[in-house]
Amino acid sequence: MELFPGDGLAEAYAVLPDGRRLRTVTAGGGDGPLVVFEAGMSAPAACWVHTQRELSAHARTLSYDRAGYGGSDVDPAARTLERITDDLTALLDTIGETHPVVLVGHSWGGPILRLFSERHPDRVAGLVFIDATVIEVMPESDSKLLVRSFAVMELLARLGGKGVIVKQTLPHWSPDITAADRAILVRDYACARAMRAARREAHQVVPALQTMRRLQAAGTPDVPTICLQAGRVDRGMKKRRSAFNEATEALMAAVPNGRVEVVAGAGHLVPQENPAATRDAILEILALARH
Repeated sequence: MELFPGDGLAEAYAVLPDGRRLRTVTAGGGDGPLVVFEAGMSAPAACWVHTQRELSAHARTLSYDRAGYGGSDVDPAARTLERITDDLTALLDTIGETHPVVLVGHSWGGPILRLFSERHPDRVAGLVFIDATVIEVMPESDSKLLVRSFAVMELLARLGGKGVIVKQTLPHWSPDITAADRAILVRDYACARAMRAARREAHQVVPALQTMRRLQAAGTPDVPTICLQAGRVDRGMKKRRSAFNEATEALMAAVPNGRVEVVAGAGHLVPQENPAATRDAILEILALARH
């Protein structure tokens, strides 16, 4: 399935050892670390279009559609945290990227980065967590609610309710993101395929909670690390936003080269609401990783 990735970006397909194809989007060049983007639950590679293009002037970049999103094949196996991380590892192996990379993960991408880092600390040059999911704000009840919400949005998409999905879940956009880039994200996100893939991932959150707890207790590799946290308190987050950010502060206190930056005025979707803060954090980690 060919999907225009955006101006200045290139689409390709990587074939994993089991024969499944994952769609990749690349841009940039140079000899430094590859920047690898890991999206949140329900989000395709297209959520990084603007940021990836900006960073391509400074580094090699790669985003990809996880199994079932965008142009990537559906995975017949359960989409556990371990399975998703296996796919990320296999993808990097398949394209021959064995040198340390800078990993950027938003939301559910955070636990994926943590598990990859535990398994392959020698392959991590730097980390950027963007409002990354932590155990403190993911109770079992919320995990079950996620499954239902993605099922509702899948039905909406099938009934032609793309506009409703966008209005409810993407209400804030940075003026820096062009209408063309917004359209690419909406195309791959506000659709039944993405919501079905998200629902399959959400089904595996409860089994992942024990692993998440262990990963947080173990910490991350001693590499340059930044956590970007939302500063705006959105509906439903009045009590949890402070706990979310405080938990992240505690995690970063244990990382010698880690810090937290709260992005004032931005909600959970920091890459879409403040792409400049996203870009600058990644550039900072890239500069540190190169030394």
